[in-house]
Amino acid sequence: MDLQVSGRNVTVTDRFQEYAETRVEKIESLAPKVQRVEIKVARDSHVRAAASQVTVEITVLGTGSAIRAEARAADKFSAFDLAFAKLMERLRRARDKQKVHHGRHAPTKVHDATGALPVADTKAPLAQQVLESQREEEAADADETPVEIRIKSFPAVTMSVDDAVDNMELVGHPFYLFVDEATGRHSVVYRRKGWSYGIISLDETVQREEEKAVAGYRGAERIPS
Repeated sequence: MDLQVSGRNVTVTDRFQEYAETRVEKIESLAPKVQRVEIKVARDSHVRAAASQVTVEITVLGTGSAIRAEARAADKFSAFDLAFAKLMERLRRARDKQKVHHGRHAPTKVHDATGALPVADTKAPLAQQVLESQREEEAADADETPVEIRIKSFPAVTMSVDDAVDNMELVGHPFYLFVDEATGRHSVVYRRKGWSYGIISLDETVQREEEKAVAGYRGAERIPS
């Protein structure tokens, strides 16, 4: 297993390197096919709260999907411990998921788990719906931080909704972009409360139907009574 440790705006000491090497040895017990572990340490001076200025991101790369965890703390050792605990939990989930695929017990289908969720309002902008959902389910961050926008591009991968949920949990993100193999639509699955998930899809026909309805309504207004 190859270990790569890098730092941004922070010095990666030999002591931290040795500490990380000792801890990551436990990863092989849950992920025997791991090939490389990447640890990125960064200090953000723009963050006002001293308790969250240091970020540690740990990524496990192997034959399957990448598994990632990230945490913030006042120093790199504390942030590493928090991120490592998250990573081990996700590795356990991945191992248990493999047991499910081997037929030890049947998982609940995502369709069954999300079937009772309300249908998204197609009249409201997509960004507005996502923001409202996040505001309802997450507490607002009390720390005032500058706006930061990161841009990343990924290949459009076609997969089932179940696989998209699995990949989202493995990388530790609150959402996951994919192309739904059942509908061919560009979609995003996102985490709600607990083990509840939501799915948003882009459908050009929805806008066309709305435009037809508006045009028909305006045409009816012009017809004299």
